[in-house]
Amino acid sequence: MHILLAASAFNSLTQRVHAELRERGHSVAVELALPGTRLADAVARHRPDLVLAPMLKTAIPPEVFTAHTCLVVHPGPVGDRGPSSLDRAVGDGATRWAVTVLQAEAEMDAGDVWASVECPLPPVAKSDAYRGEIADAALAAAVLAVDRFASGTFTPRPQYTGRSRPAMRQEHRRIDWQRDATDTVVRTLRAADSRPGVLDDLLGGRWYLHGGHPEDGLRGRPGELLATRAGAVCRATADGAVWIPELRAVRTPGQPAPVKLPAALALGDLLPDLPDLPAPAWADTGAHAAGRRTWADISYREEGAAGFLSFSFPGGAMGTDHCRRLLAAYREACTRPTSVLVLGGSRDFFSNGIHLGVIEAAADPAAESWANIHAMNDLVEAVLTTTDRLVVAALGGNAAAGGAMLALAADEVWCRSGAVLNPHYRLMGLHGSEYWTYTLPRRTGSAAAKRLTEEALPVGAEAARRLGLVDRTIDCTPQAFADETARLAVRLANWPATHSRIAGKKARREVDEQLRPLAAYREAELARMAEAFDDPAAPYHALRRAFVRKEPPEATPEHLACRVPGRRVPAAPRRADVTAPAEQNRAAGTDGC
Repeated sequence: MHILLAASAFNSLTQRVHAELRERGHSVAVELALPGTRLADAVARHRPDLVLAPMLKTAIPPEVFTAHTCLVVHPGPVGDRGPSSLDRAVGDGATRWAVTVLQAEAEMDAGDVWASVECPLPPVAKSDAYRGEIADAALAAAVLAVDRFASGTFTPRPQYTGRSRPAMRQEHRRIDWQRDATDTVVRTLRAADSRPGVLDDLLGGRWYLHGGHPEDGLRGRPGELLATRAGAVCRATADGAVWIPELRAVRTPGQPAPVKLPAALALGDLLPDLPDLPAPAWADTGAHAAGRRTWADISYREEGAAGFLSFSFPGGAMGTDHCRRLLAAYREACTRPTSVLVLGGSRDFFSNGIHLGVIEAAADPAAESWANIHAMNDLVEAVLTTTDRLVVAALGGNAAAGGAMLALAADEVWCRSGAVLNPHYRLMGLHGSEYWTYTLPRRTGSAAAKRLTEEALPVGAEAARRLGLVDRTIDCTPQAFADETARLAVRLANWPATHSRIAGKKARREVDEQLRPLAAYREAELARMAEAFDDPAAPYHALRRAFVRKEPPEATPEHLACRVPGRRVPAAPRRADVTAPAEQNRAAGTDGC
């Protein structure tokens, strides 16, 4: 079939549905519901067999749903209606949820049911769950609905009851720092992550708070800031404290939309003199904590001969500081007596590359771009030149641009079955670095590498495995990925052939170095990057600005149109020979590249 995806943004779920439907042999086009455009005109141009809306914030007009079967993916169970369904579920502490595929009609979310799939809802941020368990259920429900439609024999089930709840606004998300306990504050913050954030007063200003992690070792006067760590700030609650990684200033009328930034950076000179607390040594955080609740974005632990260097940066974006701290942790991990080192392994994003938000907010974006790409390259080079152990990149979630290339520097890439890869830079007007001209063709061959970087389309985990981007796909829930990765890594470390593989690494690296030194790849890539960074008129600067400030494109990007013989497909206008970025998740505000 020819399927048209109608979406408000080419976000993580839309990308995943796009990749899966193409895998199943369908031709798939995307039309973005943008201000000033008419969906009816776009549908008429595409002439699809089916319209599917994985993430659509606006209603499908009657002239479309009366002429075509239009299926809408709703992140809630049957009968639950409204735009803030998942926000409320996370805020209420629900442990089970569902995704329902409905037929579009006049009343929002009230159409006949084509499919509904339940899923667990762990205590994580809304955006994390959306890209994880919710996306798994949404994909299963969407594929089931598409198959049912294709059969021509399925009759969707009417909804006889339901409750429509209004959108959650900031008055519903307020935090009472004097009275609210840590668990309440964390749920409130997580339910607003990463959009719209929680509007609050802080240090005499109005800010949107993004992200929330419990801290039970610090105490202070409720509402006051207690400490910083890795760019985050710790704020006291009525019975403890929370770590808040990011802040976004309130928009000033007539000014560009503010950029979401690491909290300490956003506050700048407003930040009082606070202790900067180092992260706990080894893995005293997260799922492996021994009764302690605190937060760190980088942690290390060991199981037998396997080491695990985990990291989790908001939106997958890695600024200069993130890269340098992760490199220091990587070098420290390489001093340990392990034969296998797993890089990543957490749920949600692996990495999306350089931090476009920090770059945009810098006094000199070109200089910060240059510093960030060098720091990213230093990290990738360290992985490429590790010859005394096997390095595994474990992708529990999506990876894009330089983050995807970071993964390819490892000896093996393990990927959760629900992850999506975007191994390209073109949509940000960049040539790219991170030694991709060495690692990508080495894995996929030159022809496939050229196609991947020029087509700039998302790749699902299974397709990535067939292409050679991924060595192993792991079919598990996001919550189970860390444990499953640990089991496989320990087994790899104990496998007798592993030591012979390690022995051969140094020789292979020496041969490759003789053929063309890594420094030559880096120099050539950076020369192309410098052209974009240093030229104020280069498309990179306008594309970066539009991306981080959430400016919608003028039209659906051309690379998302699928030309099918016999059908008229719209040709979207292009600006400066590059298109708008394929977003991992607009709501999540991913600022990586």
